[in-house]
Amino acid sequence: MKTKKSKDIDLVKAFQSGDKFALTKLIERWHVTFCKKAYWIVKDAELSKDIAQDSWQVIMTKISELNDVSSFGSWSLRIVYNKSLDALKNKARERKQKEDLFYEQVKAIDDQNDDKLLKAKLLKAIKELSVQQQVVVKLFYTESYSLNEISEILNISVGTAKSRLFHAREKLKLIIKKKNYENEHGRYR
Repeated sequence: MKTKKSKDIDLVKAFQSGDKFALTKLIERWHVTFCKKAYWIVKDAELSKDIAQDSWQVIMTKISELNDVSSFGSWSLRIVYNKSLDALKNKARERKQKEDLFYEQVKAIDDQNDDKLLKAKLLKAIKELSVQQQVVVKLFYTESYSLNEISEILNISVGTAKSRLFHAREKLKLIIKKKNYENEHGRYR
């Protein structure tokens, strides 16, 4: 009576000689073992079946290079083991990508909220400017008019438009600086 190992040796030699039926017999003998080994590592039944299939693909392409046919069992289980580790690495990479995407989305939402808060503060500060300065700031930044166009629209010189914009910016800096100081030191308006 032949041992399991001697039967495997005969089947591997037969397959290497071109007997396709020998591979079917090897699969019948080893597939469940491959699935169990993969499951032991990845703890996922469906994934372990995929790993066993992928392992058979590698075995079929590399079995002709197997010189020591008596080592088929350990050789093939090493393939399953490596495929299982690869699957775990892929799962970890996918999980990391999902986490990174989640954090990017959360950060984008936070950035939008920060932008909204900044915009609200800026609009509030603009309301503290003189009407002439407000008009120049809105035309320049909101409507994207050039200084030349603003001077034509308001019927003022380019120098006056430039001066109003400059003084409006300086006043906005002071207003925002003052508001930040008040917020940091507990004085709210």
